[in-house]
Amino acid sequence: MSNETISVQLPDGSVREVPRGTTPFDVATGISPRLAAAAVVARVRPLTAPADQNAAGHDENSEASMYSAAATGERLVDLSAPLTEDVALELLKENDEASLKVVRHSAAHVMATAILELFPETKLGHGPATDSGFFYDVYRETPFTEEDLAAIEKRMAEVVARDEKFVREQESRAKALTDYAAQGEFMKLHFIERFTQPGDPISLYRNGNFTDFCRGPHVPSTGRVKAFKVTSVAGAYWLGDEKNQQLQRIYGTAFFNAKDMDAHFKRLEEIKARDHRVLGKQLDLFSIQEVAGAGLIFWHPKGGLIRKVMEDWMRDECIRRGYQMVFTPHIMRRELWKISGHEGYYSENMYPPMELDDAEYRLKPMNCPGHILIYKNSPKSYRDLPVRYAELGNVYRYERSGTMHGLLRVRGFTQDDAHIFCTPGQIEDEVVACVEFAESVLHTFGFSEFKVELSTWDPNDRKSFVGSDENWALAIDSLHNVLNRKGIPFKTIPGEAAFYGPKIDIKLVDVLGRMWQLSTVQFDFNNPARFELEYTGEDGEKHQPVMVHRALFGSVERFFGVLIEHYAGAFPLWLAPVQVGLVPISEKHMEYAESVRAKLAAAGLRVELDKRNDPMKARIRDFALQKVPFVLIMGDKEATAGAVSVRTRGKGDEGSVPLETFVERAKSLIETRSTAL
Repeated sequence: MSNETISVQLPDGSVREVPRGTTPFDVATGISPRLAAAAVVARVRPLTAPADQNAAGHDENSEASMYSAAATGERLVDLSAPLTEDVALELLKENDEASLKVVRHSAAHVMATAILELFPETKLGHGPATDSGFFYDVYRETPFTEEDLAAIEKRMAEVVARDEKFVREQESRAKALTDYAAQGEFMKLHFIERFTQPGDPISLYRNGNFTDFCRGPHVPSTGRVKAFKVTSVAGAYWLGDEKNQQLQRIYGTAFFNAKDMDAHFKRLEEIKARDHRVLGKQLDLFSIQEVAGAGLIFWHPKGGLIRKVMEDWMRDECIRRGYQMVFTPHIMRRELWKISGHEGYYSENMYPPMELDDAEYRLKPMNCPGHILIYKNSPKSYRDLPVRYAELGNVYRYERSGTMHGLLRVRGFTQDDAHIFCTPGQIEDEVVACVEFAESVLHTFGFSEFKVELSTWDPNDRKSFVGSDENWALAIDSLHNVLNRKGIPFKTIPGEAAFYGPKIDIKLVDVLGRMWQLSTVQFDFNNPARFELEYTGEDGEKHQPVMVHRALFGSVERFFGVLIEHYAGAFPLWLAPVQVGLVPISEKHMEYAESVRAKLAAAGLRVELDKRNDPMKARIRDFALQKVPFVLIMGDKEATAGAVSVRTRGKGDEGSVPLETFVERAKSLIETRSTAL
């Protein structure tokens, strides 16, 4: 092969020799003009780098990835990007998830173009794609109105109609800093200074008269942004710090076609109908009281009953799996948090210290130091290991006011925490057991699908992570081996580990296809060293155990919020706070209804008898609005036959059956924890 040619390997394994500088679009055209027209973006990987199906590499739309000048390994590039080395090349079309994010990021540039054309005084931040669309952070003293958003969307259509090419250009870092400083673009200056190195050229993207500092990639031209909508505007502090300038974050979404966008907004309506905050009030499950403070949950009787069922199941399951239940204090001395590392690495998420008689104390943000102290309280032998402590412990974390959201992001919550102390040789089996426990939790509560991420550290970020390279390598390899043993596909997320070790995050997928971060399993080699934990080995010498953190609900509050939205408040029978509603047709049937209530209660069912004189249909409707699984109606015929007329949620009237038959049906549904009625 000549120095003037390179090898391009296609997904089918075939290799083409092409001139150096050939673009992915050129390759696509050589294969088929139709392929070239359908391609959106290209994925390339140096042929010298092995493919890793489990590694995510990086998030193309994270702030760091968007603005970093360096790119190694597998990456997305423009169709117009010159290929200068031997690569494996994949041409992505509209059916690829990565293509949709590229379209959305390009739509963010189209929106920024429109904003500057209409409001040239605006200063730009960044505009990444998200899972549901895109946004652009901008600074403008005058707030944007709904009329402004409509004007921006209209101008975006004009930018799309102009079909301006997205052209990648390079410029010296020094010139970019000078130009942006002259323009007062303080956010662009920050991104250049943070994500590029002196002497390196920076990447710019131009479409028409608009130029933006951006890593890319983009679609070939603005005309490829076909279906889009500007949706809303919200406040956002620069760099997330309330002491900085108040920005405006303009949100939008984009799709390949109007049909997909219409389906998206229909789905949003369904999400709105399932909002746990609305259903929580409608079903009288929980509240957040302003007088008490934001992010603090009050569990009402019905919500409290569901919580009891959840926690009872979890405690029973923990004990069955060899855990010991423990309880630890809500506040502990500040010195403890210094030893654990939380004071140095997690302090901004903790409440300020409280000065008491003998020392300063802090509310606990995590349960792990308490469990460590219990372990350390008595000598341990290798025969005692593994030691598994579990606690449904209340913890408190300082969430900024703008980040809280119903049950999903709170300041005080109950974590179903457990910590396992074991030998290095036991670690993989213990993590496997934790992952299997997590799978059991999800399946029991009605979730059939989940996705897994392996979060690792950034060895260059010593401020955020503790421990040696050797310990991190051992920990990451252990978690990697566990996922491979289980045959679980996973995505590697660099830089997202806990400060004390890597973690496996298990994200459930709800009925609407949304992912929720709940279960996590974390490897910790840091705290055993910090607390000087030990056990006596088989050799009679002292050894240091390793430690696993795991939370499977994640938090009871967040898991409950997800349950509400997953089931739209229509809980399975075993979780429903009221399982059976009783409606006697008239006053003369009340005595029989009372006997039915007593028999159902004796069978362990949660029953509510409506004794009001309201019309029968109104009482049935009220039970339906409360999403009660079964409503039993009783009149003369039922009282004479010892039967009940059954109305089932979602099915309607099922006719009259003997009471004993109904009881057996209900008990079977509860015992099997069925999600169907």
